[in-house]
Amino acid sequence: MKVTVVGAGGFVGAQVANILQKIEAIDQIALVDRAPFPETTDDGTGKIAAYVGDFSDTAIRDAACDNADAVIFLAAILGGAAEQNYTLARRVNVDATLDLIEHLRDTAPATRFVFASTIATYSKPLPDPVTDITPLGPTMVYGAQKLMMEVALSNFAAKGWLDAVSLRPSGVMARDGADAALKTAFMSRLFWCVKRGEDITLPVAQDSRSWLASVGNVAENFVHGALLPEIGPTRAFTLPALALTFEELVNALKRRFPDSPSKVTFAPDPETVALFGSYPRLITETADRLGFTRDADADALVQNSMISETSR
Repeated sequence: MKVTVVGAGGFVGAQVANILQKIEAIDQIALVDRAPFPETTDDGTGKIAAYVGDFSDTAIRDAACDNADAVIFLAAILGGAAEQNYTLARRVNVDATLDLIEHLRDTAPATRFVFASTIATYSKPLPDPVTDITPLGPTMVYGAQKLMMEVALSNFAAKGWLDAVSLRPSGVMARDGADAALKTAFMSRLFWCVKRGEDITLPVAQDSRSWLASVGNVAENFVHGALLPEIGPTRAFTLPALALTFEELVNALKRRFPDSPSKVTFAPDPETVALFGSYPRLITETADRLGFTRDADADALVQNSMISETSR
């Protein structure tokens, strides 16, 4: 079995690649990213082929996707970067992505295509609870472009053109050295500040609530989506996640690092609270039924979010 990972050099992609290497049934892995793969090494069997470059390059696309049984697609221009550069975001998130899925439609319609969407496809304010039938209505460029691809892929699947599914992960924790320009960077910084004994002030309140998932859990869910025999008619849905308050998260981090002198304070910013701290309950019946999982609890979230720490 061959699995291709587009965006394999990223935070989630690197973990997806690590998981795939441990699955005996997968004998070929193609990794595609514009960045090198410093944490990915071949064991000498020729199982892994790495392609450094743009997935819109037809030579790279064809070599990586040729004879692939599944393609896990994680490449994107994210969040604020998409807002700041619409032209680039459209080229990557819409034009190049659509070119790829049309190529697979024409050459390999049986390929399982697992697309990384986003909870930014939802409209605000969110109802309580959010379920599989909650209306979508993105206001940001990133969410709108991801929704465009969700619609296209669901249409392709319904027509039998491509065995596609769109998965919406929640906040993925916890990237060490997260780009400070990202509005969500404070979430990942919290984990590593507590570990390293550094003080941090959060722009949310103690009772602000967000949907969170560890990078390990999200990576496992994308691999599950690639290997799942049958999906059914619903081809776009939100992955399970924990709905935690930041007080609950801080307490879990303090349990994980009981000797940390880190002082966590709260200085709520209304805009940040509205964007990232006002999440209701989340019910993910479709994903649950298909065997996708969430972290067991806040302590498991912390443990599984810092797997880069334990893998070194």
